[in-house]
Amino acid sequence: MKLTGLHHVALITSDYPRSREFYTRTLGLRVIRETWRAERTSFKLDLALSDGSQLELFSFPAPSPRASRPEACGLRHLAFAVDDLDAAIAHLQAHGVTVEPVRLDELTLRRFTFFADPDGLPLELYESTHLTGHKE
Repeated sequence: MKLTGLHHVALITSDYPRSREFYTRTLGLRVIRETWRAERTSFKLDLALSDGSQLELFSFPAPSPRASRPEACGLRHLAFAVDDLDAAIAHLQAHGVTVEPVRLDELTLRRFTFFADPDGLPLELYESTHLTGHKE
């Protein structure tokens, strides 16, 4: 499986100091900037990954639980582009990950599927190129 790009992912944390410690100390992500947003009673922490992409951590007082279904109201999912959807699905399944049936984007005619991370966050694989002659 080859992911071809991701700019940033934004996460709302339930315990900001714990999450800040985890992402900076445990995972070793470099702090780009940390901003206290008094009007929102919220921190925003921008972290750099080695490939240039970023992770944004937010703190909010008493955040509500996140619905985990892709069609739930709010943030739907994180989508990763892949060149070969079938190979990516096989890779995930070989690692014990359950993958939903492949769907077809009616607007772009690109194939995609959903799966979940260990916390139940919906993730999508979106085929970045259409395979000619592939049976839909």
